[in-house]
Amino acid sequence: MGNRVRLIAAAIVAVAVVIGVWIWIASGHESTDDAQIEGHVTQVAARVSGTVLRVAVNDNQSVDAGAILVEIDPRDYQVALEKARAELADAEATAAAAESNVPITSATASGNIGTAQGSIEQARGGADAAQKEVDAAHARLTTAQAKQREAEANAVKAARDVERLRGLLAKDEVSQQLFDAAVAGADAAKAAVDSMRSQVAEADAGILVAESRLVAARGGERQAHAALQSAQTGPEQVTAMRARAASAEARVQQARAALQQAELNLQYATTKAAQAGIVSRKSVEVGQVIQAGQPLMAIIPLENVWVTANFKETQLTNMRAGQRATIKVDAYGGKEFHGHVDSIAAATGARFSMLPPENATGNYVKVVQRVPVKIVFDPGQDPEHLLRPGMSVEPIVYIK
Repeated sequence: MGNRVRLIAAAIVAVAVVIGVWIWIASGHESTDDAQIEGHVTQVAARVSGTVLRVAVNDNQSVDAGAILVEIDPRDYQVALEKARAELADAEATAAAAESNVPITSATASGNIGTAQGSIEQARGGADAAQKEVDAAHARLTTAQAKQREAEANAVKAARDVERLRGLLAKDEVSQQLFDAAVAGADAAKAAVDSMRSQVAEADAGILVAESRLVAARGGERQAHAALQSAQTGPEQVTAMRARAASAEARVQQARAALQQAELNLQYATTKAAQAGIVSRKSVEVGQVIQAGQPLMAIIPLENVWVTANFKETQLTNMRAGQRATIKVDAYGGKEFHGHVDSIAAATGARFSMLPPENATGNYVKVVQRVPVKIVFDPGQDPEHLLRPGMSVEPIVYIK
């Protein structure tokens, strides 16, 4: 009897311990079956348009970072590259010529100013000399005219003497010799008048020559002043030349940028994997004409996957980032993986849906909301990369 009582008592204690342990364990964790594995999905798109020459991968193929995925016919882009190189060379040559013209224009402008100033001084000296020559010619004309008047007066006197002596000779009051001397004097005086008239005409012609030289000298002086004014625009010409040189340099930069773009376009004709992963949803084929931005395939890296678990809001009371978790994967018969809570979403899943619930009505029904919780795997949990985004899992978070 006593042994039976002790056995019953021991059984009751054991059951109580089991129930207590179960209650303690059940209250120390939260689980949900509304969870799946997530991962990054990199969409691969064409950077340039063209005809596909080669597709180097297939669906579900593993690729490394930098591996060639698709090759587009590069001939159009090679031609564009050569054209861009030629345009850059032409722009550089033009810029070099424009730059070399700047010091040449500056030196030429300075030299032209000096030359024009010298020409002005020379022309001014020539004009002064011509003016003096004109004045001297007028003086010679005045002297010649005075001498002409004097010679004419002498000729008139000599002619009168001849007439007077002619009457006296008829009366034999004077000698023939005296009369002949008077006639010779009259002829000499007349010749002197003719000579003076020639000198007056010569002096008058000399005035015309001197005045023409003065006009030419003054014209040269005006031309020298005009040349000086033109030369004084040298700084503006230098500024304009520098502006043309700057414009040519800007065209060089533009051509260099076009060349860089052409080089990039030629590189873009070969599409490469930005990171390692598995090829999925390949939609490109050889011979297909594709456009820039057109999706070609997706690459999913399996090194970085995590779990998005949608816990009820009532399960989040004691859940915190950093708490450990176990993840059972349905695809592998409930195989367990270890991880920890990374973060808790800032809003419920309903808030991110395309049609969020509208509760501002009189027909409101309270529904327990679910909040996404991100759970990351501990390092080294999946060396064979068996986990795939979208797989259903059942995480357990230990909150105590």
